[in-house]
Amino acid sequence: MATVTPEVTMTTPEPHSVVVAQPPWYRLPLKLAMLAAVVVLIIGTALMRNRLDLAWFSTLGYAGVFLMALIGSSTILLPIPHLAFTFTMGAVLNPWLTGLSAGLGDALGEITGYIAGYAAEDMMTENKLYLKLKRYMERNGDVTIFVLSLFPVPFFDLAAMAGGLVGYPLWRFMIATWTGKTIKAIVAAWAGYVGVVWVAEFLRMS
Repeated sequence: MATVTPEVTMTTPEPHSVVVAQPPWYRLPLKLAMLAAVVVLIIGTALMRNRLDLAWFSTLGYAGVFLMALIGSSTILLPIPHLAFTFTMGAVLNPWLTGLSAGLGDALGEITGYIAGYAAEDMMTENKLYLKLKRYMERNGDVTIFVLSLFPVPFFDLAAMAGGLVGYPLWRFMIATWTGKTIKAIVAAWAGYVGVVWVAEFLRMS
């Protein structure tokens, strides 16, 4: 009796197609609008920087310290030396509260730099420098942002833009920025409280 061997048919599974998620249609217009708003803010603040009435801000107390720091740090690469105002107000107000008010305003103002970088993200994602910067920020972002925020230099704007550019988490950016800038502002306020003249001269030149 003959034995019938069943035929085995080998089938090759079809490869799964990779579906690339497309960004929502409003992503690009939204980023362009954000970038335009930042540009308008920078131009407007730059035009008004010589017309700021420091006497009026000083009448507002801690709110004036907050607003001056907010305005001063919101201009990318064109900073208003608001630390000199914090120094002065620290001599007449509680230096702890003065520093906390200035630190909060200073940190919130840096969101403009972050937004400017975020708005340019789509144009840089294939750039090799972007990939290197992204890896660096993933490893050292918190420390870099914190250290740069401790010093009264305009280079921090570049760090803020880099954070937005590579999609660095905003909440982490704000915590590191607020911590460093608050320490810096408290030091400036206490320097004004104890009357360190050479600190005032340095802040006027920065």
